[in-house]
Amino acid sequence: MIESNQKTDFAEIFRNRTKKFVVDNIKFYRTLPKTEEAKIIGRQLLRSSSSVGANYRAACRARSQAEFHSKLSTVVEEADESAFWMEILIEAEVVKPSELIYLSDEANQILRIASASRKTVSKNKQPTQ
Repeated sequence: MIESNQKTDFAEIFRNRTKKFVVDNIKFYRTLPKTEEAKIIGRQLLRSSSSVGANYRAACRARSQAEFHSKLSTVVEEADESAFWMEILIEAEVVKPSELIYLSDEANQILRIASASRKTVSKNKQPTQ
């Protein structure tokens, strides 16, 4: 029973964390320069980061282990894409690296956590021989 409560607590904490990630990206988007390239890349970042939160929320409501794995896979892909757009914003000198330290770190942490969770789910769904 303790393990079940720990999983529930983790899911709730991570759900809130991915939601905060979305909100923080929205707030960051508002600070971007009003150039065309900043708008385009910023919208890409908004799409991918909001997908992280939405798909983790959907994963928590999954009806099967396969559906959970699928939604987690999307979280992994979208967190990685968010990190990519942040790198582009920095490398194209649209923003200073210091403006994205927190968000970039958070994207990579979410990516690592979701990847590890997905691996655990994959191991658990394979039949034992």
